[in-house]
Amino acid sequence: MALRDWMRDEYAPAIEGSPDTVGRERYALLSRHFNGTDLDLDEAYAYGWAEFHRLLAEMRTEAEKILPGAATPWAALAHLDEHGTHIEGVEEVRVWLQELMDEAIEALDGTHFELAQRVRKVESHIAPPGGAAAPYYTGPSEDFSRPGRTWLPTMGETRFPVYDLVSTWYHEGVPGHHLQLAQWAHVAENLSRYQATVGIVSANAEGWALYAERLMDELGFLTDPERRLGYLDAQMMRALRVIVDIGMHLELEIPADSPFHPGERWTPDLAQEFYDAHCSRPTDFVVSEMTRYLTIPGQAIGYKLGERAWLLGRENARRRHGDAFDAKAWHMAALSQGSLGLDDLVDELSKL
Repeated sequence: MALRDWMRDEYAPAIEGSPDTVGRERYALLSRHFNGTDLDLDEAYAYGWAEFHRLLAEMRTEAEKILPGAATPWAALAHLDEHGTHIEGVEEVRVWLQELMDEAIEALDGTHFELAQRVRKVESHIAPPGGAAAPYYTGPSEDFSRPGRTWLPTMGETRFPVYDLVSTWYHEGVPGHHLQLAQWAHVAENLSRYQATVGIVSANAEGWALYAERLMDELGFLTDPERRLGYLDAQMMRALRVIVDIGMHLELEIPADSPFHPGERWTPDLAQEFYDAHCSRPTDFVVSEMTRYLTIPGQAIGYKLGERAWLLGRENARRRHGDAFDAKAWHMAALSQGSLGLDDLVDELSKL
């Protein structure tokens, strides 16, 4: 109560009229904290745009398979909300998500991963009301008496489109957060307590989870147009984060080849309009995203930049080993090294 009153009565009036953004110098420090590297922010911004154009082209291809002649990929996604494959019922969707993770474990264990029996166990749960609106994961206890768990907030819904769930559960569950964080717990005796717990670098963990989504696409688990368009939409959201988070705080210019306000400089209002036009999420979600970027600068870019680090490390290792590269051995070694910042992560992954 006292904190609330202080923020309302003293802090808010004191900062009235101050800019919403933090500027290049502060942003560089904050992005270092969340990503574990000194980023070239202009290069990262350009990378976000490159991913935007790549993903938009792929989304248009998949959208045409779902709704021929759709004006945008997001029109096709809106069509799927009403007419796409879906699960009816809260318990039914919980069971379906459990089966999705169980199937992924059966398909991946022994081929692309070598999982300990206790790491193979992960539970699907419905999130209790009053918490986060987005799905999330909680790791296992140190002794695995409580397994890793994924959580789906239903927000009062009882009908769940599949396109919006599959790659999300590859991200939150298997082979995403669960395989990484449960593996850290499994090999904790070989890591410092800091490495395996509170020392987690956001971009490492979120980068792995986004890499996991892409891995499932690479392995052919997302050939269905509905599921693949949902995956690409989720990837697009992460590319938008790089563009908007860096663009707003550094007040960068929108490139000339952008389909949106080329040549103008980013403001929070422009960022929300851009996000609204290139994301399937509802407006209240977009508003919350803008609040997130303005209040936690440098964190949201770690998903896409972390994924890039994982991909670069894998590619470097593949080049070193040539035809002898063993994806299964590389994945398990990579998942057993604990949390690293992106600079160290690329170096270590490249040596595996």
